[in-house]
Amino acid sequence: MTLEQLQRIFPDATSDTWHQHPNGGGWVQNTAKVAETAYVGKDALVFGNAEVFENAWVLENAWVSGDARVYESARVSGSAWVSKDFRVYKGELK
Repeated sequence: MTLEQLQRIFPDATSDTWHQHPNGGGWVQNTAKVAETAYVGKDALVFGNAEVFENAWVLENAWVSGDARVYESARVSGSAWVSKDFRVYKGELK
């Protein structure tokens, strides 16, 4: 996803408020936390106060937002949206 595509979803998004995760290229809002060991796929988004850490993956068109946490070896994929204070770990949410 390009910055222009991200701005279609979040019109106020800029390269000062979002960055691409080095492991996968997905977009992460600067308020969210994603470990270097985690993977955020090129079309996935992590935003709000969400955290993705350890060996967790966010793939395809999945979004992680709010105060959600994805950790251990969890995989969030497809069109899943993990939000609020939801926790995903070890297993897989599709």
